[in-house]
Amino acid sequence: MTAEKRTLVFPVLLIAVGVGWLLTALEVGPGICWPWTLGLAAVGLLAFVASGWDKVSVVVGPFLIAASCLSLLRQTGRLSIDVEVPVLTIVAGVLLLVARSRAIPVPTWIIEEPSRNDRGEPRDERPR
Repeated sequence: MTAEKRTLVFPVLLIAVGVGWLLTALEVGPGICWPWTLGLAAVGLLAFVASGWDKVSVVVGPFLIAASCLSLLRQTGRLSIDVEVPVLTIVAGVLLLVARSRAIPVPTWIIEEPSRNDRGEPRDERPR
């Protein structure tokens, strides 16, 4: 993740929580914990912003966005926790299957860099 993207995470999350707090204070959708719901959605979106499209963000981002939506439905009485948790379990499984696709790249932070010598050149790791 670049430094520019890292500095984006906290302000966006802070804005989402502030908007949620304001919606709660103004009693928009009474009974909804807006900071939690919007915070989940913001972190889900930030997974794509920070990491791009890779095997981790394709699971984490949509899962947190789904959790945010299901949380909103539960808090408004349209969904019970007994349904929310199994649906989230199914969503997690489906997303993990999707992430196995060869079309989705492995995150760059997982791929090992070759070790380098003092001059920054790749080391010769062959046995002598």
